[in-house]
Amino acid sequence: MELDCCVIGDPSNQPIIFLHGFPESHRTWRHQLLALSENYYCIAPDQRGYRGSSKPTNVNAYTADQLTADVFALADALDVENFTIAGHDWGGAIAWSVALNGQAGGLSPQWAGRVTRAMIANAPHPCIYQRAIVNDPIQRASAQYIRFFRDSASDAIIAKGGLLPLLQRVWGWQKPEAMDAYEYGELLAGWEDRDAAVAMLNWYRASNITIPLIGAAADVPKWAAGAFPKLNIPTLLVWAMEDKALSPSNIEGIEELVPNIHIERVANCGHFVTWEKPDAVIAALEKFLA
Repeated sequence: MELDCCVIGDPSNQPIIFLHGFPESHRTWRHQLLALSENYYCIAPDQRGYRGSSKPTNVNAYTADQLTADVFALADALDVENFTIAGHDWGGAIAWSVALNGQAGGLSPQWAGRVTRAMIANAPHPCIYQRAIVNDPIQRASAQYIRFFRDSASDAIIAKGGLLPLLQRVWGWQKPEAMDAYEYGELLAGWEDRDAAVAMLNWYRASNITIPLIGAAADVPKWAAGAFPKLNIPTLLVWAMEDKALSPSNIEGIEELVPNIHIERVANCGHFVTWEKPDAVIAALEKFLA
């Protein structure tokens, strides 16, 4: 597996690995990378399936355990032993996994003790997210797009026009006001790659998150309904409060699962908080890392 990476900063400084989400690239962290690289060694890959990175065609190549293993393999390739993990959106979902597996006494003995801190931006804890999809009507409705992404009919749309027509159909996608023309051009160029576009959807298809239909009777799956391992390392959760895809219910009760958590709420901001409100995110990260 090959990952195309942005690496910036002095390797002798404390390392931070930044993970992007759908449907972006490492550039979602561009503002934070420039700001934090003055004092930290910043590593930001295009994750498996994206841009210049490897794009396996098998859906089963995008399970969370393999995406998690990519992060530790990347750290090994760069001779990084201990690191802070940061993630947004799907990158945040994998950051939760990396942290749970890599904290001291973590779920995976071969990685335990390597992850010292976690910084998550608008990516819900997987257990709370699954519960919210079942129990919160607003979150269930907001998650229905995942059912469409999992439908093989989406591949036909991609084959004709890349990812953009699919996003326009599902979300009514338009150029974000907060994104300049250059960055939007970079985004669109990545979406033209049909193999990358299908690979992005494979993240959703390989996930074990259950999405019941609106109004359908449903129970929380066993993995999310019972006891769940706690994340005990210092953790920052930055949450943009106007996120249309993720309800604020995703941060309710999180202290039970993440005892050492600090939540930074960002008002008047949508899902893509890292570049919609970059200064707020930078300030929160710098305060947390100090």
